[in-house]
Amino acid sequence: MIKGANVALSSLSEDTGSVVVSLGWCSTSGDGDADVSVLLLDENGKVGGDQDFFFYNHQAAPDGSVQLLGKTPTGDGSEDRISLDLTAVPERVERIVVAASRYEGARFGDLDDLRLTIADRAGEPLLGFSIPDASVESAFLFGELYRRAGEWKFRAIGQGYETGLGGLATDFGIDVDDSPEDDSEEPVQPSDAPVDVTAARTAPAATPAADAAPLPAQRTDEPAAPASPPETAPAASTVPTASTVPTASTASTASAAKPVVTRRPRTAKRKVTIPETMRKSLAENENWQQSRLFPASSVKSDREREMRATSVLLSVMAQVPEFGRRLTAAFGAPAGRTETFTEVTLPHGETPRRPDGVIRVERAGRIWTALVETKTNGNPLRPEQVQAYADIAARRGYEAVITLSNDVALDGRPVVEVKIDRRRKNKVALWHLSWTEVAHQAQMLIRHEGVVNAAHAWLLQELLHYLRNENSGCHGFQNMGPAWVPVRKGIDDETLVAGDSRAVAVVESWERLIRQICLRLGGELGQKVLPVQRAKRGVDPDGRRAALADDLCVKGRLHAELRIDGTPGVLAVTADLRTAKLRTSMALPSDEQGYPLARAKRLVKQLAEAPADLHIETLLDGDTPGPRSTLERLRPEPGDLLPGNGARITGFRLSLSKSMGNGRGSAESGFIRSVDEAVDRFHQHVITHLDPRPTTRRRRVPEGADV
Repeated sequence: MIKGANVALSSLSEDTGSVVVSLGWCSTSGDGDADVSVLLLDENGKVGGDQDFFFYNHQAAPDGSVQLLGKTPTGDGSEDRISLDLTAVPERVERIVVAASRYEGARFGDLDDLRLTIADRAGEPLLGFSIPDASVESAFLFGELYRRAGEWKFRAIGQGYETGLGGLATDFGIDVDDSPEDDSEEPVQPSDAPVDVTAARTAPAATPAADAAPLPAQRTDEPAAPASPPETAPAASTVPTASTVPTASTASTASAAKPVVTRRPRTAKRKVTIPETMRKSLAENENWQQSRLFPASSVKSDREREMRATSVLLSVMAQVPEFGRRLTAAFGAPAGRTETFTEVTLPHGETPRRPDGVIRVERAGRIWTALVETKTNGNPLRPEQVQAYADIAARRGYEAVITLSNDVALDGRPVVEVKIDRRRKNKVALWHLSWTEVAHQAQMLIRHEGVVNAAHAWLLQELLHYLRNENSGCHGFQNMGPAWVPVRKGIDDETLVAGDSRAVAVVESWERLIRQICLRLGGELGQKVLPVQRAKRGVDPDGRRAALADDLCVKGRLHAELRIDGTPGVLAVTADLRTAKLRTSMALPSDEQGYPLARAKRLVKQLAEAPADLHIETLLDGDTPGPRSTLERLRPEPGDLLPGNGARITGFRLSLSKSMGNGRGSAESGFIRSVDEAVDRFHQHVITHLDPRPTTRRRRVPEGADV
């Protein structure tokens, strides 16, 4: 689509009751990120209240009409995905605006290939819209869905703001406080707690005419209109905050000024989380085992593990709406009453089939159905079995087949490939979940974002305890594959040559491991943790992996980068198969404040509790190598970090090294365990001591809140 164009969704697909909107961009520097937001607008083009603005601190609507699904890695970057159940959108909502904003002075012009896509519930792309002319904007309206004559249409907007989230939100009746937060003034709230937004108190904007709804006033390529003094109103306490709302003619100037915020008490109901440190046990000694809702000690066979794990997961999905919706929204399921079943017998020729589970969601008289095939304990999915379930789903009019195993999907693609008959009217989508993703979503809800009541939090805690039990078989990616040993041996004796398919298999396993580490660490921290892709959009994932495999054959190293939200740099992980060493590192840009010696002293002081063997290297202009030493030697003499020739310091690189595990599995001496430990050690003992990247974007839930 081109900017300003519009199209009816019904002309693109027969089933657009639920759609997934994806916003994407890429960055060759690897430092490209933005936050998505969704605004529900009334006939006057304004939000009606706190329930109408969705962003990083308010991610889902209680009715399931809107849910921010977070970032999903793709072949050349990542996408932010938003689930919209258009059948559940309240009648008062006329328009759904999809936007994104950057922070810390970053601009969209630093990113490449800004784009929006909309897919139906089966994952089939319906439309796409690219923005090629981004420059100094720090916020963008990508597009909007709007009602017209009883149906939903989409308009491509592509409008930018230089004033960030504050300027964008002000035009729609919200004022955003971008100043640093002072947590001492009030308790920290759960990250998806409803935000306090006050509806507009000024004259309403004109109602848009058919297919010609006016865009908000603030554009980077248009002069701002003269401002009139807005009417004052009480404001709320966090991002976003309530304020008076300028009319369309005054919005552009008002959004450019920093809003004045007056705090007032919260009225939002707090959600329940579970503290990481539990209350003192009443057991007489450590041998007493706490009773569990889902015991795993008696599970012995693989078949029993699969049956038990499926039943446990599906029952919790049905009983905890936030959790069930979080897992199924990305698969195109509507928001509605959910029921789950296990071991259902379905006809299939002369041999009936019994999928491990069935999920059914009912809304407005329509039923969405997904068949579930589960594997545990590292057992692979069988393509012929999944193919049979896809055929059954197509014949019976079911919408999806969901596979669930320890394996981690790459680029959002299914782990196994099946043939889907596109000639059938009913489209069947094939989706994959890893047990690590399930645990991640459960942990995010009970540790950081909260659920509606304590019983739901306890159910999720019991599910999480079951998944972590060694007898459950739900342990995530645990094996580097059969190619690991011959590739290591080939690197040792220098017989591995470029083009070897076994090297490609190792690269794929490495990417799965890094993705799993991101999920695990993100669930523990309550922050976004994503693999960094330094590539341009459109790069073929298979070609990229083939190039990385050739590089592995030549250099003998696997390399990855992780971006942890709120940290001052990118965490790099390098596995050198020749030396059997793992290296974790982070490059810190120089803050340019104070004299070089003062900066060196400040860094060494921050790292007072870091390991003595931490390696610090001074980064200089150009390719000139700078001074380097261990923290143990630098503590008494930080000045040793300064270059003797007075060259300009651009930053410092911190790194730790440890021995690499040899085995292909996750045993104590295995490679996977050693990578996990290396990342955890660097984060816990180095990153946590550094000054965080300035950010006001996410608030954490206090441990033990509302339990």
